[in-house]
Amino acid sequence: MSMNGKETSFTSSDASNEKITAAKMTYKSYRPRSVSTCSTDSCSSTSLSEDDTPVRSKKQQNSSGFSDFCIKDIRLKDFGRREIEFAEQEMPGLMSLRKQVMEDKPLRGAKIIGCTPITAPTAVLIETLGSLGAELRWSACNIYSTQNEVGAALAEAGFPIFAWRGESVDDFWWCIEKCFEGKNWKPNMILDDGGDATNFCQAKYPSIFKNLIGIVEESTTGIHRLYKLLKAEKLLMPAININNCVTKTKFDNRYSCRESVIVSLKKCTDLMFGAKQIVLCGYGEVGKGCCQSLKGLGCIVYVTEIDPICALQACMDGFKVVKLSEVIRQVDIVITATGNKNVVIREHMDKMKSGCIVCCMSYCHNEIDVAALRTPELKWEKVRSQVDHIRWPDGKTMILLAGGHHVNYTCSSIPSFVTSITGTTQVLALMELFNAPIGRYKSDVYLLPKRMDEYVASLHLATFDAHLTELSEEQAKYMGLPKNGPFKPNHYRY
Repeated sequence: MSMNGKETSFTSSDASNEKITAAKMTYKSYRPRSVSTCSTDSCSSTSLSEDDTPVRSKKQQNSSGFSDFCIKDIRLKDFGRREIEFAEQEMPGLMSLRKQVMEDKPLRGAKIIGCTPITAPTAVLIETLGSLGAELRWSACNIYSTQNEVGAALAEAGFPIFAWRGESVDDFWWCIEKCFEGKNWKPNMILDDGGDATNFCQAKYPSIFKNLIGIVEESTTGIHRLYKLLKAEKLLMPAININNCVTKTKFDNRYSCRESVIVSLKKCTDLMFGAKQIVLCGYGEVGKGCCQSLKGLGCIVYVTEIDPICALQACMDGFKVVKLSEVIRQVDIVITATGNKNVVIREHMDKMKSGCIVCCMSYCHNEIDVAALRTPELKWEKVRSQVDHIRWPDGKTMILLAGGHHVNYTCSSIPSFVTSITGTTQVLALMELFNAPIGRYKSDVYLLPKRMDEYVASLHLATFDAHLTELSEEQAKYMGLPKNGPFKPNHYRY
Protein backbone atom coordinates (compact mmCIF):
# COMPACT_ATOMS: atom_id res chain seq x y z
CA MET A 1 0.00 0.00 0.00
CA SER A 2 1.25 3.48 -0.68
CA MET A 3 0.07 7.02 -0.39
CA ASN A 4 -0.67 8.71 -3.68
CA GLY A 5 -0.38 12.42 -4.20
CA LYS A 6 1.21 15.12 -6.35
CA GLU A 7 3.80 17.65 -5.32
CA THR A 8 2.50 21.19 -5.12
CA SER A 9 4.40 24.39 -5.67
CA PHE A 10 4.49 26.98 -2.86
CA THR A 11 4.33 30.70 -3.29
CA SER A 12 5.54 31.67 0.17
CA SER A 13 7.51 30.11 3.00
CA ASP A 14 4.50 30.38 5.35
CA ALA A 15 2.21 28.53 2.97
CA SER A 16 4.94 25.98 2.40
CA ASN A 17 5.37 25.33 6.10
CA GLU A 18 1.63 24.95 6.61
CA LYS A 19 1.33 22.41 3.81
CA ILE A 20 4.39 20.46 4.92
CA THR A 21 3.01 20.31 8.47
CA ALA A 22 -0.35 19.08 7.16
CA ALA A 23 1.37 16.45 5.04
CA LYS A 24 3.34 15.21 8.03
CA MET A 25 0.19 14.95 10.12
CA THR A 26 -1.49 12.96 7.34
CA TYR A 27 1.52 10.68 7.11
CA LYS A 28 1.60 10.11 10.86
CA SER A 29 -2.02 9.08 10.92
CA TYR A 30 -1.40 6.64 8.09
CA ARG A 31 -0.33 3.22 9.26
CA PRO A 32 0.89 0.55 6.84
CA ARG A 33 -0.53 -2.93 7.39
CA SER A 34 2.91 -4.33 8.20
CA VAL A 35 2.99 -2.34 11.43
CA SER A 36 0.02 -4.21 12.80
CA THR A 37 1.66 -7.59 12.44
CA CYS A 38 5.16 -6.92 13.71
CA SER A 39 5.09 -4.03 16.16
CA THR A 40 4.87 -4.58 19.87
CA ASP A 41 1.42 -3.14 20.38
CA SER A 42 0.15 -3.76 16.82
CA CYS A 43 -0.80 -0.14 16.28
CA SER A 44 1.68 2.70 16.58
CA SER A 45 -0.45 5.59 15.45
CA THR A 46 0.82 8.79 16.97
CA SER A 47 -2.74 10.04 17.29
CA LEU A 48 -3.23 7.79 20.31
CA SER A 49 -1.33 8.40 23.52
CA GLU A 50 0.30 5.48 25.30
CA ASP A 51 -1.53 4.07 28.31
CA ASP A 52 0.54 2.02 30.74
CA THR A 53 -2.47 0.85 32.76
CA PRO A 54 -2.51 -2.97 32.96
CA VAL A 55 -5.02 -4.17 30.40
CA ARG A 56 -6.98 -6.28 32.88
CA SER A 57 -7.48 -3.20 35.09
CA LYS A 58 -8.95 -1.00 32.36
CA LYS A 59 -12.62 -0.10 32.32
CA GLN A 60 -13.62 -0.08 28.68
CA GLN A 61 -16.86 0.00 26.76
CA ASN A 62 -17.78 0.46 23.14
CA SER A 63 -19.90 3.23 21.67
CA SER A 64 -23.08 1.26 22.50
CA GLY A 65 -22.16 0.76 26.15
CA PHE A 66 -21.13 -2.88 25.69
CA SER A 67 -18.29 -3.77 28.07
CA ASP A 68 -18.01 -7.58 28.08
CA PHE A 69 -14.51 -7.63 26.60
CA CYS A 70 -10.89 -7.03 27.54
CA ILE A 71 -8.60 -5.62 24.87
CA LYS A 72 -5.68 -3.22 24.59
CA ASP A 73 -7.54 -0.05 23.59
CA ILE A 74 -11.05 0.41 22.19
CA ARG A 75 -9.88 3.62 20.50
CA LEU A 76 -8.11 1.50 17.88
CA LYS A 77 -11.45 0.32 16.49
CA ASP A 78 -11.40 2.39 13.30
CA PHE A 79 -7.96 1.11 12.34
CA GLY A 80 -9.18 -2.42 12.98
CA ARG A 81 -12.31 -2.04 10.89
CA ARG A 82 -10.23 -0.97 7.91
CA GLU A 83 -7.98 -4.00 8.42
CA ILE A 84 -11.00 -6.31 8.44
CA GLU A 85 -12.48 -4.72 5.31
CA PHE A 86 -9.12 -5.12 3.60
CA ALA A 87 -8.99 -8.81 4.57
CA GLU A 88 -12.52 -9.43 3.27
CA GLN A 89 -11.35 -8.57 -0.23
CA GLU A 90 -8.86 -11.46 -0.08
CA MET A 91 -11.26 -14.02 1.38
CA PRO A 92 -13.63 -14.90 -1.47
CA GLY A 93 -14.57 -18.39 -0.30
CA LEU A 94 -15.56 -17.44 3.21
CA MET A 95 -17.47 -14.35 2.06
CA SER A 96 -19.29 -16.43 -0.56
CA LEU A 97 -20.26 -19.05 2.03
CA ARG A 98 -21.48 -16.31 4.37
CA LYS A 99 -23.78 -14.92 1.68
CA GLN A 100 -25.09 -18.36 0.70
CA VAL A 101 -26.20 -19.54 4.13
CA MET A 102 -26.61 -16.35 6.19
CA GLU A 103 -30.39 -16.21 5.84
CA ASP A 104 -30.80 -19.79 7.10
CA LYS A 105 -28.82 -19.08 10.30
CA PRO A 106 -27.47 -22.67 10.44
CA LEU A 107 -25.59 -21.96 13.70
CA ARG A 108 -28.51 -20.42 15.61
CA GLY A 109 -28.22 -21.87 19.11
CA ALA A 110 -24.51 -22.63 18.82
CA LYS A 111 -22.48 -21.12 21.66
CA ILE A 112 -18.89 -21.26 20.55
CA ILE A 113 -15.69 -20.61 22.46
CA GLY A 114 -12.92 -19.65 20.06
CA CYS A 115 -9.20 -19.76 20.79
CA THR A 116 -7.29 -18.71 17.67
CA PRO A 117 -5.04 -15.90 16.51
CA ILE A 118 -7.00 -12.64 16.54
CA THR A 119 -6.02 -11.08 13.24
CA ALA A 120 -7.95 -9.35 10.48
CA PRO A 121 -8.59 -12.59 8.52
CA THR A 122 -9.70 -14.37 11.71
CA ALA A 123 -12.04 -11.47 12.43
CA VAL A 124 -13.75 -12.20 9.11
CA LEU A 125 -14.25 -15.77 10.35
CA ILE A 126 -15.61 -14.51 13.70
CA GLU A 127 -18.05 -12.13 12.04
CA THR A 128 -19.12 -14.88 9.63
CA LEU A 129 -19.96 -17.19 12.53
CA GLY A 130 -21.90 -14.37 14.18
CA SER A 131 -23.86 -13.70 10.98
CA LEU A 132 -24.80 -17.40 10.82
CA GLY A 133 -26.47 -17.17 14.24
CA ALA A 134 -23.72 -18.31 16.62
CA GLU A 135 -23.00 -16.69 19.98
CA LEU A 136 -19.26 -16.34 20.54
CA ARG A 137 -16.64 -15.65 23.19
CA TRP A 138 -13.07 -15.48 21.91
CA SER A 139 -9.48 -15.45 23.16
CA ALA A 140 -6.08 -15.71 21.48
CA CYS A 141 -4.13 -18.95 21.11
CA ASN A 142 -0.78 -17.15 21.20
CA ILE A 143 0.41 -14.32 23.44
CA TYR A 144 1.87 -12.39 20.49
CA SER A 145 -0.59 -13.13 17.68
CA THR A 146 -3.27 -10.54 18.42
CA GLN A 147 -3.68 -7.41 16.32
CA ASN A 148 -4.89 -4.94 18.96
CA GLU A 149 -6.80 -2.82 16.48
CA VAL A 150 -8.68 -5.87 15.22
CA GLY A 151 -9.63 -6.82 18.78
CA ALA A 152 -10.93 -3.27 19.22
CA ALA A 153 -13.01 -3.45 16.04
CA LEU A 154 -14.56 -6.75 17.13
CA ALA A 155 -15.34 -5.35 20.59
CA GLU A 156 -16.94 -2.31 18.97
CA ALA A 157 -19.10 -4.70 16.93
CA GLY A 158 -20.28 -6.35 20.16
CA PHE A 159 -18.16 -9.50 20.29
CA PRO A 160 -16.76 -10.60 23.70
CA ILE A 161 -13.04 -10.57 22.88
CA PHE A 162 -10.39 -11.23 25.52
CA ALA A 163 -6.93 -10.75 24.02
CA TRP A 164 -4.14 -8.27 23.47
CA ARG A 165 -0.67 -8.43 22.02
CA GLY A 166 2.06 -9.27 24.51
CA GLU A 167 -0.03 -10.99 27.18
CA SER A 168 1.80 -12.67 30.04
CA VAL A 169 1.25 -16.40 30.49
CA ASP A 170 -1.06 -15.59 33.40
CA ASP A 171 -3.00 -13.16 31.18
CA PHE A 172 -3.28 -15.85 28.52
CA TRP A 173 -5.03 -18.32 30.82
CA TRP A 174 -7.13 -15.56 32.38
CA CYS A 175 -8.43 -14.64 28.92
CA ILE A 176 -9.37 -18.25 28.16
CA GLU A 177 -11.15 -18.50 31.50
CA LYS A 178 -13.14 -15.33 30.74
CA CYS A 179 -14.52 -17.11 27.68
CA PHE A 180 -16.17 -19.64 30.01
CA GLU A 181 -17.51 -17.08 32.47
CA GLY A 182 -20.09 -15.10 30.50
CA LYS A 183 -23.39 -14.18 32.10
CA ASN A 184 -26.13 -16.73 31.27
CA TRP A 185 -23.55 -18.47 29.12
CA LYS A 186 -22.99 -22.19 28.70
CA PRO A 187 -20.84 -23.01 25.67
CA ASN A 188 -21.64 -26.06 23.58
CA MET A 189 -18.81 -25.97 21.01
CA ILE A 190 -15.10 -25.12 20.89
CA LEU A 191 -13.13 -23.87 17.90
CA ASP A 192 -9.52 -24.37 18.92
CA ASP A 193 -6.04 -23.76 17.55
CA GLY A 194 -3.50 -25.66 19.61
CA GLY A 195 -5.82 -27.36 22.09
CA ASP A 196 -5.49 -24.91 24.98
CA ALA A 197 -9.20 -24.08 25.28
CA THR A 198 -10.11 -27.76 24.98
CA ASN A 199 -7.67 -28.91 27.65
CA PHE A 200 -8.61 -25.99 29.92
CA CYS A 201 -12.28 -26.92 29.62
CA GLN A 202 -11.59 -30.59 30.28
CA ALA A 203 -9.51 -29.80 33.37
CA LYS A 204 -11.43 -26.91 34.93
CA TYR A 205 -14.99 -27.20 33.63
CA PRO A 206 -15.64 -30.95 33.31
CA SER A 207 -19.42 -30.50 33.45
CA ILE A 208 -19.29 -28.20 30.41
CA PHE A 209 -16.78 -30.46 28.68
CA LYS A 210 -18.91 -33.60 28.85
CA ASN A 211 -21.93 -31.75 27.39
CA LEU A 212 -20.18 -30.21 24.40
CA ILE A 213 -21.72 -30.91 21.00
CA GLY A 214 -18.30 -30.97 19.41
CA ILE A 215 -14.81 -29.56 18.98
CA VAL A 216 -13.12 -28.28 15.83
CA GLU A 217 -9.30 -28.19 15.94
CA GLU A 218 -6.97 -26.85 13.27
CA SER A 219 -3.38 -27.45 14.42
CA THR A 220 -1.03 -30.43 14.55
CA THR A 221 -0.36 -29.80 18.23
CA GLY A 222 -4.08 -29.60 19.03
CA ILE A 223 -4.84 -32.80 17.12
CA HIS A 224 -2.09 -34.60 19.01
CA ARG A 225 -3.68 -33.48 22.28
CA LEU A 226 -7.13 -34.63 21.12
CA TYR A 227 -5.80 -38.10 20.36
CA LYS A 228 -4.21 -38.22 23.81
CA LEU A 229 -7.64 -37.50 25.31
CA LEU A 230 -9.19 -40.13 23.06
CA LYS A 231 -6.61 -42.74 24.04
CA ALA A 232 -7.23 -41.99 27.73
CA GLU A 233 -10.99 -42.30 27.11
CA LYS A 234 -11.48 -38.67 28.16
CA LEU A 235 -12.75 -37.38 24.81
CA LEU A 236 -16.49 -37.39 25.48
CA MET A 237 -17.73 -35.77 22.25
CA PRO A 238 -16.92 -35.80 18.53
CA ALA A 239 -14.11 -33.63 17.22
CA ILE A 240 -13.25 -32.68 13.65
CA ASN A 241 -9.61 -32.64 12.66
CA ILE A 242 -9.27 -29.61 10.39
CA ASN A 243 -5.49 -29.85 10.28
CA ASN A 244 -5.53 -33.02 8.21
CA CYS A 245 -8.32 -31.96 5.90
CA VAL A 246 -6.82 -31.50 2.45
CA THR A 247 -7.88 -27.87 2.24
CA LYS A 248 -5.96 -27.11 5.44
CA THR A 249 -2.83 -29.19 5.35
CA LYS A 250 -2.06 -28.71 1.65
CA PHE A 251 -2.76 -24.99 1.57
CA ASP A 252 -2.40 -23.30 4.96
CA ASN A 253 0.38 -25.53 6.26
CA ARG A 254 2.41 -25.56 3.06
CA TYR A 255 1.65 -22.56 0.85
CA SER A 256 1.14 -20.09 3.68
CA CYS A 257 4.28 -21.11 5.55
CA ARG A 258 6.24 -21.06 2.29
CA GLU A 259 5.74 -17.29 2.25
CA SER A 260 5.43 -16.36 5.91
CA VAL A 261 8.73 -17.94 6.99
CA ILE A 262 10.60 -15.60 4.65
CA VAL A 263 8.57 -12.55 5.67
CA SER A 264 9.10 -13.31 9.36
CA LEU A 265 12.87 -13.65 9.04
CA LYS A 266 13.19 -10.58 6.82
CA LYS A 267 11.15 -8.36 9.14
CA CYS A 268 13.08 -9.41 12.21
CA THR A 269 16.61 -9.57 10.87
CA ASP A 270 16.88 -7.88 7.43
CA LEU A 271 18.62 -11.07 6.42
CA MET A 272 20.27 -11.89 3.09
CA PHE A 273 19.39 -15.53 2.41
CA GLY A 274 21.81 -16.47 -0.37
CA ALA A 275 24.23 -19.24 0.74
CA LYS A 276 22.95 -19.23 4.35
CA GLN A 277 23.06 -22.67 5.96
CA ILE A 278 19.72 -23.53 7.53
CA VAL A 279 18.50 -26.58 9.40
CA LEU A 280 14.75 -27.20 9.32
CA CYS A 281 13.53 -29.55 12.05
CA GLY A 282 10.54 -31.47 10.71
CA TYR A 283 9.56 -32.20 7.09
CA GLY A 284 5.79 -32.23 7.41
CA GLU A 285 3.68 -29.87 5.32
CA VAL A 286 5.00 -26.80 7.18
CA GLY A 287 8.58 -27.99 6.77
CA LYS A 288 8.06 -28.73 3.09
CA GLY A 289 6.73 -25.23 2.43
CA CYS A 290 9.57 -23.57 4.36
CA CYS A 291 12.26 -25.65 2.66
CA GLN A 292 10.86 -24.90 -0.77
CA SER A 293 11.08 -21.13 -0.38
CA LEU A 294 14.45 -21.18 1.43
CA LYS A 295 15.97 -23.37 -1.28
CA GLY A 296 14.56 -21.03 -3.93
CA LEU A 297 16.45 -18.12 -2.34
CA GLY A 298 19.75 -19.98 -2.54
CA CYS A 299 19.99 -21.34 1.00
CA ILE A 300 21.79 -24.56 1.84
CA VAL A 301 19.06 -26.47 3.68
CA TYR A 302 19.39 -29.44 6.00
CA VAL A 303 16.43 -31.38 7.38
CA THR A 304 16.00 -33.36 10.59
CA GLU A 305 13.28 -36.02 10.77
CA ILE A 306 12.11 -38.93 12.92
CA ASP A 307 9.82 -40.37 10.24
CA PRO A 308 11.54 -42.42 7.49
CA ILE A 309 8.82 -41.57 4.96
CA CYS A 310 9.16 -37.81 5.48
CA ALA A 311 12.94 -38.23 5.52
CA LEU A 312 12.82 -40.04 2.16
CA GLN A 313 10.66 -37.25 0.74
CA ALA A 314 13.23 -34.70 1.91
CA CYS A 315 16.03 -36.67 0.25
CA MET A 316 14.08 -36.95 -3.01
CA ASP A 317 13.44 -33.19 -2.89
CA GLY A 318 17.18 -32.58 -2.73
CA PHE A 319 17.75 -31.95 0.97
CA LYS A 320 20.36 -33.54 3.20
CA VAL A 321 18.76 -35.34 6.16
CA VAL A 322 20.90 -35.04 9.28
CA LYS A 323 20.81 -35.15 13.04
CA LEU A 324 20.73 -31.69 14.58
CA SER A 325 23.92 -32.40 16.51
CA GLU A 326 25.77 -33.04 13.23
CA VAL A 327 25.26 -29.54 11.81
CA ILE A 328 24.52 -27.34 14.81
CA ARG A 329 28.03 -25.83 14.89
CA GLN A 330 27.91 -24.61 11.28
CA VAL A 331 24.36 -23.47 10.53
CA ASP A 332 23.24 -19.85 10.41
CA ILE A 333 19.56 -20.45 11.16
CA VAL A 334 17.63 -23.12 13.07
CA ILE A 335 13.89 -23.40 12.38
CA THR A 336 11.65 -25.89 14.19
CA ALA A 337 8.40 -27.21 12.71
CA THR A 338 7.75 -30.50 14.49
CA GLY A 339 5.01 -29.87 17.05
CA ASN A 340 7.17 -31.67 19.63
CA LYS A 341 8.87 -30.39 22.78
CA ASN A 342 12.55 -29.71 23.46
CA VAL A 343 13.64 -30.18 19.86
CA VAL A 344 16.36 -27.56 20.37
CA ILE A 345 17.85 -27.88 23.85
CA ARG A 346 20.55 -26.03 25.78
CA GLU A 347 23.20 -28.52 24.64
CA HIS A 348 22.49 -27.55 21.03
CA MET A 349 22.43 -23.84 21.77
CA ASP A 350 25.75 -23.99 23.61
CA LYS A 351 27.33 -25.36 20.43
CA MET A 352 25.84 -22.85 17.98
CA LYS A 353 28.11 -20.35 16.32
CA SER A 354 27.76 -16.69 17.20
CA GLY A 355 24.94 -14.96 15.36
CA CYS A 356 22.87 -18.09 14.81
CA ILE A 357 19.15 -17.29 14.48
CA VAL A 358 16.64 -19.61 16.19
CA CYS A 359 12.88 -19.61 15.68
CA CYS A 360 9.79 -21.82 15.72
CA MET A 361 7.23 -22.27 12.94
CA SER A 362 4.83 -24.57 14.80
CA TYR A 363 2.07 -24.13 17.38
CA CYS A 364 4.11 -25.89 20.07
CA HIS A 365 5.40 -23.29 22.54
CA ASN A 366 8.25 -25.40 23.88
CA GLU A 367 10.01 -26.79 20.80
CA ILE A 368 12.89 -24.53 21.77
CA ASP A 369 13.92 -24.95 25.41
CA VAL A 370 13.86 -21.23 26.18
CA ALA A 371 13.61 -21.89 29.93
CA ALA A 372 17.11 -23.36 29.84
CA LEU A 373 18.41 -19.96 28.69
CA ARG A 374 17.08 -18.15 31.76
CA THR A 375 20.27 -18.60 33.76
CA PRO A 376 22.54 -16.05 35.47
CA GLU A 377 25.52 -16.54 33.15
CA LEU A 378 23.52 -15.63 30.02
CA LYS A 379 22.64 -12.02 29.29
CA TRP A 380 19.42 -11.17 27.45
CA GLU A 381 19.25 -7.99 25.35
CA LYS A 382 16.06 -6.89 23.57
CA VAL A 383 17.17 -5.56 20.20
CA ARG A 384 13.81 -4.79 18.62
CA SER A 385 10.27 -6.07 18.84
CA GLN A 386 10.34 -9.90 18.99
CA VAL A 387 14.13 -10.06 18.64
CA ASP A 388 16.37 -10.98 21.60
CA HIS A 389 20.12 -11.33 21.67
CA ILE A 390 21.30 -13.91 24.20
CA ARG A 391 24.98 -13.54 25.07
CA TRP A 392 27.23 -16.25 26.46
CA PRO A 393 30.12 -15.39 28.80
CA ASP A 394 32.64 -15.78 25.94
CA GLY A 395 30.79 -13.17 23.86
CA LYS A 396 28.90 -15.58 21.61
CA THR A 397 25.42 -14.34 20.68
CA MET A 398 22.31 -16.31 19.75
CA ILE A 399 19.39 -14.48 18.13
CA LEU A 400 15.99 -15.70 19.35
CA LEU A 401 12.85 -14.65 17.48
CA ALA A 402 9.41 -14.25 19.09
CA GLY A 403 10.65 -15.63 22.39
CA GLY A 404 10.53 -19.12 20.87
CA HIS A 405 6.82 -18.82 20.01
CA HIS A 406 5.11 -19.24 16.64
CA VAL A 407 7.21 -16.82 14.58
CA ASN A 408 4.94 -16.42 11.56
CA TYR A 409 1.94 -15.46 13.71
CA THR A 410 4.10 -13.15 15.80
CA CYS A 411 6.41 -11.50 13.30
CA SER A 412 4.48 -11.83 10.07
CA SER A 413 0.89 -12.48 9.08
CA ILE A 414 -1.03 -15.39 7.63
CA PRO A 415 -2.21 -14.47 4.11
CA SER A 416 -5.91 -13.68 4.09
CA PHE A 417 -6.56 -15.89 1.07
CA VAL A 418 -5.19 -18.98 2.83
CA THR A 419 -7.14 -18.09 5.97
CA SER A 420 -10.24 -17.97 3.78
CA ILE A 421 -9.64 -21.61 2.81
CA THR A 422 -9.08 -22.70 6.41
CA GLY A 423 -11.89 -20.51 7.76
CA THR A 424 -14.41 -21.87 5.27
CA THR A 425 -13.43 -25.39 6.31
CA GLN A 426 -13.85 -24.46 9.99
CA VAL A 427 -17.32 -22.99 9.43
CA LEU A 428 -18.45 -26.09 7.53
CA ALA A 429 -17.06 -28.32 10.30
CA LEU A 430 -18.96 -26.40 12.98
CA MET A 431 -22.15 -26.52 10.91
CA GLU A 432 -21.70 -30.26 10.34
CA LEU A 433 -21.26 -31.08 14.03
CA PHE A 434 -23.99 -28.71 15.21
CA ASN A 435 -26.64 -29.88 12.75
CA ALA A 436 -25.78 -33.59 12.55
CA PRO A 437 -28.51 -36.02 13.67
CA ILE A 438 -27.94 -37.53 17.11
CA GLY A 439 -25.76 -40.60 16.79
CA ARG A 440 -24.07 -39.73 13.50
CA TYR A 441 -20.84 -38.83 15.26
CA LYS A 442 -19.42 -40.72 18.24
CA SER A 443 -16.75 -39.66 20.72
CA ASP A 444 -13.95 -39.78 18.19
CA VAL A 445 -11.80 -37.60 15.93
CA TYR A 446 -13.10 -37.20 12.37
CA LEU A 447 -12.10 -35.63 9.07
CA LEU A 448 -14.59 -33.63 7.04
CA PRO A 449 -16.29 -35.60 4.27
CA LYS A 450 -14.41 -35.36 0.98
CA ARG A 451 -17.33 -33.56 -0.68
CA MET A 452 -16.88 -30.67 1.77
CA ASP A 453 -13.15 -30.42 1.04
CA GLU A 454 -13.97 -30.20 -2.66
CA TYR A 455 -16.68 -27.63 -2.00
CA VAL A 456 -14.22 -25.40 -0.10
CA ALA A 457 -11.78 -25.58 -3.01
CA SER A 458 -14.51 -24.79 -5.55
CA LEU A 459 -15.49 -21.62 -3.67
CA HIS A 460 -11.99 -20.24 -4.22
CA LEU A 461 -11.45 -21.16 -7.88
CA ALA A 462 -13.37 -18.19 -9.26
CA THR A 463 -10.60 -15.90 -7.99
CA PHE A 464 -8.25 -17.44 -10.54
CA ASP A 465 -10.83 -17.55 -13.35
CA ALA A 466 -10.39 -21.32 -13.28
CA HIS A 467 -12.80 -23.52 -15.27
CA LEU A 468 -13.26 -27.12 -14.20
CA THR A 469 -13.66 -29.85 -16.77
CA GLU A 470 -16.89 -31.81 -16.37
CA LEU A 471 -17.08 -35.58 -16.63
CA SER A 472 -19.36 -37.04 -19.25
CA GLU A 473 -21.80 -39.72 -18.16
CA GLU A 474 -19.64 -42.29 -19.93
CA GLN A 475 -16.45 -41.09 -18.23
CA ALA A 476 -18.07 -41.03 -14.78
CA LYS A 477 -19.34 -44.57 -15.29
CA TYR A 478 -15.93 -45.75 -16.48
CA MET A 479 -14.19 -44.27 -13.44
CA GLY A 480 -16.93 -45.35 -11.03
CA LEU A 481 -17.36 -41.78 -9.80
CA PRO A 482 -20.39 -39.57 -9.13
CA LYS A 483 -20.57 -37.09 -11.99
CA ASN A 484 -20.35 -34.15 -9.58
CA GLY A 485 -17.93 -35.68 -7.09
CA PRO A 486 -16.42 -36.46 -4.74
CA PHE A 487 -13.66 -37.26 -7.19
CA LYS A 488 -11.15 -38.94 -4.89
CA PRO A 489 -11.52 -41.63 -2.22
CA ASN A 490 -10.70 -40.76 1.39
CA HIS A 491 -7.46 -42.69 1.24
CA TYR A 492 -6.16 -40.65 -1.72
CA ARG A 493 -2.94 -38.73 -1.00
CA TYR A 494 -2.88 -35.38 -2.78
